[in-house]
Amino acid sequence: MDAQQFLTAFGHIANAPGGVDRLRHLVLHMAVQGRLVQQIPEEGSAVHQLATSRVQMQTWMNEGVIKKEKPAKDVATSEMIFSIPKNWTWCRVVDTGQFINGRGFGQSEWASTGRPIIRIQNLSGGSSEFNRTNVDVDESIIVRSGDLLVSWSATLDAFIWAGEEGLLNQHIFKVTPSPLLNKSFLFWLMKWVIQSLAVSDHAHGLVMRHINRGPFLAHAVPIPTFSEQARIVAKVDELMALCDQLEKLQHDHRRLQKTLRESALQSIARAQSPHDLEKGWQRLQSNFAQLFSEPADVRPFRDLLFDLALRGLLLPDSKLTTDDKTKVEDLGALPNGWRWKTLTDLSEYITSGSRGWKAYSSSTGDSFIRSQDIRQDALVFDNPAFVTLPEQVEGKRTLVHQGDLLLTITGGNVGRCAPVPALDSKAYVSQHVALIRLREPKFSEFIHFWMINTYGGRAFLARYIYGDKPGLNLAQVGSVPVPVPPSGALPKILASLRIQQQLCKELTNQLNAKCEVASRLGVATISWLAGITIKQDKDTSVKAPQTEIIALLRLATLPDVKAQAPLATILARHHGEMAARDLWQRFGGEIDAFYAQLKTEVAHGWIDDPTYVLDQDAPDSPNKYPDGTQVAKVKIQEGA
Repeated sequence: MDAQQFLTAFGHIANAPGGVDRLRHLVLHMAVQGRLVQQIPEEGSAVHQLATSRVQMQTWMNEGVIKKEKPAKDVATSEMIFSIPKNWTWCRVVDTGQFINGRGFGQSEWASTGRPIIRIQNLSGGSSEFNRTNVDVDESIIVRSGDLLVSWSATLDAFIWAGEEGLLNQHIFKVTPSPLLNKSFLFWLMKWVIQSLAVSDHAHGLVMRHINRGPFLAHAVPIPTFSEQARIVAKVDELMALCDQLEKLQHDHRRLQKTLRESALQSIARAQSPHDLEKGWQRLQSNFAQLFSEPADVRPFRDLLFDLALRGLLLPDSKLTTDDKTKVEDLGALPNGWRWKTLTDLSEYITSGSRGWKAYSSSTGDSFIRSQDIRQDALVFDNPAFVTLPEQVEGKRTLVHQGDLLLTITGGNVGRCAPVPALDSKAYVSQHVALIRLREPKFSEFIHFWMINTYGGRAFLARYIYGDKPGLNLAQVGSVPVPVPPSGALPKILASLRIQQQLCKELTNQLNAKCEVASRLGVATISWLAGITIKQDKDTSVKAPQTEIIALLRLATLPDVKAQAPLATILARHHGEMAARDLWQRFGGEIDAFYAQLKTEVAHGWIDDPTYVLDQDAPDSPNKYPDGTQVAKVKIQEGA
């Protein structure tokens, strides 16, 4: 690859989704292929240096200086996945140094003073706080500044430790380079190995990604001469610094784009006169392509259209009133003939489910609506629950009717709203869901649009949703202001809203397709430049819990009150441990959101890594949850 080829392809790579990361991968791939710097014949051959290094490593093993390892097998031709310079050689990771795994430290070993326990979240920037201990440990797991560490669980990466002297926790290797390798070169080589294994079949785990020690140490790696390694490190450091600068520029661009987009949308949403509205819209139209370039950008634009339609400003004959009585806080002016009313004014009643529903739970019967059943602005029964109620039970008052509105008032997705469609059976709401029975059901769709709108009901409720236990009471729900149109205007407004919703979906699909094409083009370009095959990232989201980890999830460190740690907070209120499935139910969010949040809180050290993985060789478990979900067979990971 010459400079002109790279410059021609650069824009395709850098501007694609994940483009800078792919540039970093390209740098590493070219580094380990010997394509970043020139080889110097006078520097000798890495083959001879490898032989000398193996003799020295064996001597250290015999003398007990380092742990004994099985002799590495020669690298097969099929494992040499690309060509390397003539004076390079192939070996295995185990040949590159000594890899010492840390140990687990239980809570009984923690102390307020002592040396810090270095965990994965301390490496990845997720936490700067440490648990400490005074226990005596083997010298081999003491970590000092400058040591090379490799995380093989959760955050798969290599790091140079720059903190105070500490003790190595499990799931992290401390690496002592062999005489064959420059430590800085080994750092970049380990990053390349981790990247290669992370997209292979050797990486596994339902919630946290893991790489087993065996496949890691057996991975084939290319080795240059010792002298060339220093030149490669200098060039990689230079190019990675440029990638960091480019990434910062892109982040700055996105922040500026977001600020301009929000300003443009707000100027329209809060227009107080037809002139202001027209002026704001012309500004938005002139810069539309620059402000809305990614799928996630469409939602704010959709909500603006909803806001304008719901306040009657898209009707051809609407005129903004100058009557201050039509203005409510920051929600904007209304046309002549419109009025603001509260949700309480528009409802027969607003209630929520009773406590004690567990006594009536059943595998069949009437549907039981929980907060996790309300998502994506709709009622979705992917994992339904059922109840069987006797006659004359107080909970009968929460029987839903078609046209009712449901609003989540606790849990991870508090503030989400869904209309009740025609159902095949009776359904009742839980204590975590508000039931809104409208005086005029014909307004149900209109008010639902308002409640899911960022500029409407959702914005009003956001002032009450904060802290480590977000929630709403029924008085707050009832206080939501709603713009009420003249009855004759309602059909036109609803027709307009449906059209806008569909057009925004089509725009989102177009931008998704554009990003997908850009991503594939970036991958293809990298593959062409590097001469390698790169797998496209797989969709690893969990759509439904067909299998479950059955280990208890345990609180590791109590998070700060300002931390966004809803799962750890729930665990703290339940004696520090809970089954994963129970925690998900109490969380109240979608299963994808639960697993994403669990991964975040484990990475921060608030929840202990369950260290369980699916055992592919175990027979199917006969155990099932009441709803029929299979309980997976599991095994404890190596080193857990």
